[in-house]
Amino acid sequence: MDEDLDTLSRDDLIAEVRKLREGVRRHRDATGHDLCWHHPDLWSLLPEKTPPAIAVPAWPQFMRGCVKYRQSLEQQAAEAPRTTREFGD
Repeated sequence: MDEDLDTLSRDDLIAEVRKLREGVRRHRDATGHDLCWHHPDLWSLLPEKTPPAIAVPAWPQFMRGCVKYRQSLEQQAAEAPRTTREFGD
């Protein structure tokens, strides 16, 4: 799957690493409501341009997952500042 790396020059490999690091940093630095969204921009950094095969949970399961995710943030980022900004603001 990653055979394309075998043909890249050193400079091209460095450029690829920088591009991937920037994508990971953008994902890492997501905050507020952006934490909840799927991230096709991150997936687009891969060389294979296939649409992700996602399965979308029904609303009740989705909302339970959102609540669990927010609870995990309470444990893993207890000191993170809180925001009252609404989605779309």
